[in-house]
Amino acid sequence: MSLMSSRCIDKHTTVGLEGGEFVLHPQAAQIMEWFQKNHPNYTLLSNCLSYQKVIDLTRRYKPKHLYLSLDGDKETYKNMRGVDGYDRVIKVIETLKDEIPISLMFCLSPFNSLKDMEYTINIAKQYKIDIRIGIYGTMDYFDTKTSMLQTEGIDYIAQIPKNIHDTQENYDFVALYDQWSKGNLRLRCHSITNSLVIHADGNVPICQNLGLTLGNIKEQSLDEIFNSAQSVKIQKQYSKQCNACWINFHRKYDIILLRNLERIFPKKLIETVYGKYSWCEDKSLTYKKYLKRVTK
Repeated sequence: MSLMSSRCIDKHTTVGLEGGEFVLHPQAAQIMEWFQKNHPNYTLLSNCLSYQKVIDLTRRYKPKHLYLSLDGDKETYKNMRGVDGYDRVIKVIETLKDEIPISLMFCLSPFNSLKDMEYTINIAKQYKIDIRIGIYGTMDYFDTKTSMLQTEGIDYIAQIPKNIHDTQENYDFVALYDQWSKGNLRLRCHSITNSLVIHADGNVPICQNLGLTLGNIKEQSLDEIFNSAQSVKIQKQYSKQCNACWINFHRKYDIILLRNLERIFPKKLIETVYGKYSWCEDKSLTYKKYLKRVTK
């Protein structure tokens, strides 16, 4: 695990083990054992199809957090994934909810609905666990060609389920998607300077969305890839200009950053340092004023 000795990684760095389905990796147990002993600040993401393996590995190697994919009720799950795995997710929740922090991962997509979001939030409330909501995007790595979620012609904001307000850090991300998809919302992307993804083939992309690779860990160290002069130049370029995705791994960071800045400074003052940005078609509105307008 020479990767973990990189200077850009410290004990506070959270490492997420995901996939595909990480527990199907032939060395899943050995990798998790290493993390338990050497870098316990790690998490596991699973679809729970191999539910007993998820339960056994979690109990043995104790990741800090368990993230479980659930995109609706039993019928929706089968329609979206082509397999009836709903009960397996529930089995993992019921088995481990008192042993480890669990979050449900719901992804709103063309294949489910806001009603499914409401249902999944209620499941999280039933079991007193956290829920994180994402929105489907056409990530380059997964070669997804299906069109993205469309909000034109519907009262999207009004249809967002009310129980989303009982969750943390989800409503604004879901509500603001409407303005981003219409081209009205523009934020810089700062997350690419402190968060990264490593693909199974060793490639390190600039982000989850773009097909731009900074390097490969089989050929260079992670520090050389992430902190080289060329990478820093590319990161600055895309941080300033790119507004091409609404992936929660990246954009929630940007929302929280600007939302907190606006609590202290006027929008015009922030823009003198940060650059021009907008939450909606009215470029003068702050985050608070826009959300107040749409939630009336």
